[in-house]
Amino acid sequence: MKNSKFLVFGILFGIILSKSEVVSWYRIYEMFKFQSFHMYGIIGSAVGLGIILIQLFKKEIIKDFWGNKITVKKKDSNFVRNLIGGTIFGLGWALAGCCPGPIFVLLGHGYLAIVIVLFGALLGAFVQGILRNKLP
Repeated sequence: MKNSKFLVFGILFGIILSKSEVVSWYRIYEMFKFQSFHMYGIIGSAVGLGIILIQLFKKEIIKDFWGNKITVKKKDSNFVRNLIGGTIFGLGWALAGCCPGPIFVLLGHGYLAIVIVLFGALLGAFVQGILRNKLP
């Protein structure tokens, strides 16, 4: 029961993803063919909200549950690494027709073929963890 708030938040997030049609293969197809602003608007809104929240963390306006400062570690900027990783992520997204976020929402909708995508996402994360020190 201690972590039930996370379960409730996850369920609400899944409902929002479903109702906003982010889990729709057709919406993703439209995005990759540059035929619709729908997905770009949602992604842009998420990026904008993320920027605002990070700034609020840095100014210590938002703190954690116990009142401690939330710190975000600075990451090394490596253009090649980001380009390769983003390309692999985008190709997987285009081939599967879904981003990793809605995988569980699609499972909840009853699309059992998405289990293959879930397996691929978990395998990719596992391989990345193993090869992490050898990657650029």
